[in-house]
Amino acid sequence: MNKPFVAINYIDCKEEYKSRFEELFGSRAKAIDTMPGFRSMNVLKPKTNDAPYLIVSYWDSEEQFKSWTGSPEFIEGHKRGFEDIRKAREEGRQAPMTSSFKTYDVISN
Repeated sequence: MNKPFVAINYIDCKEEYKSRFEELFGSRAKAIDTMPGFRSMNVLKPKTNDAPYLIVSYWDSEEQFKSWTGSPEFIEGHKRGFEDIRKAREEGRQAPMTSSFKTYDVISN
């Protein structure tokens, strides 16, 4: 039997990119919503400037989450943000945001 699984993406945005990041999530493709094993997602905005945004997704299993991150739907859902990062690098600037996934098994609800 699969264990419920949570992935948290910690997103640090440069100050000038925060409104763009929020715009991207507000108009997201919603491709994740149709993926097998996907339960739900929360996008959390920090209340202080020194904390990252959190994207918390809930899955039926780790395998299903990994399938999402390797899928064409994942690339499609993230292409605008990836393009922003690519443009910044081409222009010799730092990426406007960085991302770090941490994953968890659910032991209690």
